[in-house]
Amino acid sequence: MATSADNGTPLHLPTRSGPDHRAAGRIAVAQPAAVVHDATVTKTRRTLVDLLEGAAARYGDRTALAIRRDDGTIQAWSYLELDRRSRLAAWRLRSRGLRPGDRLLTWSTSCPELAAVYFGAMRAGLILVPLDLRMAPTTIRRIADRSGARQLATGTGRDAPDPAEADLDHLPTATIDDLCAEPGAGFPADWETTLGSWVRPAPEDPYLLVFTSGTTGTPKGVVLAHENTIAGVDGFHQIVPAMEYRVVSVLPLAHLFEQAIGLYFILDLGARILYVRTRNPRVVFESIRDHRTTAMIVVPQILELFWSALEREVEKQGQAASFQRARAVARRLPMAARRWMFRRIHRQLGGGLRLLVSAGAFLPPALQQGWEDIGVVVMQGYGATETGSGACTTWRDHPLGTVGRPVPGMEMRIAEDGEVLFRGPSVTRGYWEDAVATTAAFTDDGFYRSGDLGRLDGHGRLVLHGRKRDIIVLPSGLNVFPEDIENALRVAGIRDSIALETEPGRIEAIILAPVAAQATGAFGDDGDITRIRAEVDAAVKAANATLAVQARIAAWRFWPDVDFPRTLTLKVKRDQVRAWAAVSAPLPVTEGS
Repeated sequence: MATSADNGTPLHLPTRSGPDHRAAGRIAVAQPAAVVHDATVTKTRRTLVDLLEGAAARYGDRTALAIRRDDGTIQAWSYLELDRRSRLAAWRLRSRGLRPGDRLLTWSTSCPELAAVYFGAMRAGLILVPLDLRMAPTTIRRIADRSGARQLATGTGRDAPDPAEADLDHLPTATIDDLCAEPGAGFPADWETTLGSWVRPAPEDPYLLVFTSGTTGTPKGVVLAHENTIAGVDGFHQIVPAMEYRVVSVLPLAHLFEQAIGLYFILDLGARILYVRTRNPRVVFESIRDHRTTAMIVVPQILELFWSALEREVEKQGQAASFQRARAVARRLPMAARRWMFRRIHRQLGGGLRLLVSAGAFLPPALQQGWEDIGVVVMQGYGATETGSGACTTWRDHPLGTVGRPVPGMEMRIAEDGEVLFRGPSVTRGYWEDAVATTAAFTDDGFYRSGDLGRLDGHGRLVLHGRKRDIIVLPSGLNVFPEDIENALRVAGIRDSIALETEPGRIEAIILAPVAAQATGAFGDDGDITRIRAEVDAAVKAANATLAVQARIAAWRFWPDVDFPRTLTLKVKRDQVRAWAAVSAPLPVTEGS
């Protein structure tokens, strides 16, 4: 059993035993027997601290992390510097009275200092509880209370949060800048020797507590150990190409996807990561160009934002028609030829962008096709916080409409009702202080119930149909998948929609108004309203023509805001949309056949 380096006190850490589910310490632990999907996977006993130290030893003075400041200047740390700063953070965290097993809230924008604090907390044996800057104060308070966090580490500058706004001002607080700062007066000369005497974290030690945002219900605390994330990192090594990686990071480090793949995996490759404080397409594109970016980790909504900006630039130059014709030709050519055809676009992107890895939500096939038409491979990953890396397409096998096969080391199966199940070394052991939820989340033989519905195509790749709870069961007994309807609408020209059953057997589409219409507020004059309604009507009819009879849209209405309500991972909160649609007379409502 692990012990505190300071006083030898036993820590309450989860352990695996039989096939039952039981609570260990404060963590409700599931007990699946891991099954390796691919026998070629080499299991390692390293931790994330070992990962950083190994990267520092291999890559030394090579740039690891950098950030583009608001004035355009770049601040960069080497691998050795990141390792050193993490040690400073670890020592300071312990000096503040924190001990192994304590929970530390982190609340900051993505930056090198936040990454250093993450690694520093791991060295100190703490459990990180990341907060997203967009979380509501009530959510933050609930997470702080449920996690039993003892201290808070915040960012600085114009984006720095105010702990008082979330009633966290009672917690001892330090800034991430101060935790990573150079040693000052009074700093003990033997601090590194002291740090070296600490018990190192073990692979089975928990290091992360993530409260899932969820589209419904109360967030649950997912507990992850070093071995869970390392398993995902090791598996991902086998499905990405060997190339020089230079990455611009646009997703919050508070998200597991960005941490596991966008930080730990990328550092293990010896890549250079540039953080950007904004999602403004112009600034991001400038950063991609200047950084000569080769790969990015994204979610579909960001991928859509970038593609829309690209299309607007093409339209501004009066080349929309020729762009579409060129795409149709390029689609039949090798990737290198596509990149040559669209070399002007690639020059604007720095000339090196070859790979986009998307996860977190449904990736519309037409959006993937657009990027691949111009010569950028789009790999799609799929998994929950509970599973880490579940399934993924690969560099050489990335067809539209599928999320691929299980990541090496994972086992996947489809239940009789179509639910996707996972078992493997990256799967969580359970939920924080919630044995009931842990038991409900796993089958008797240890497979995690994803809540997603899917099927395997003829090549064994997973094709998703959406959330189990969102499936529409018609009075006739037939099943309709909302995502199928939404994808048909997208192909017909409506980029953002939600399909709902508003009455038994009646399917409606809730549609975001076009950007141009949103800009006018009240849709301008009556002529604008008539034109926009006619365009939507035509698109709905076109989509219906491709759908089975039982899945056709009976009516549609505009969502009354500029965007749907979303989780922190940018998934639409369907329950809130459903509740709005159930109101007797929501405004504005525009229906058409």
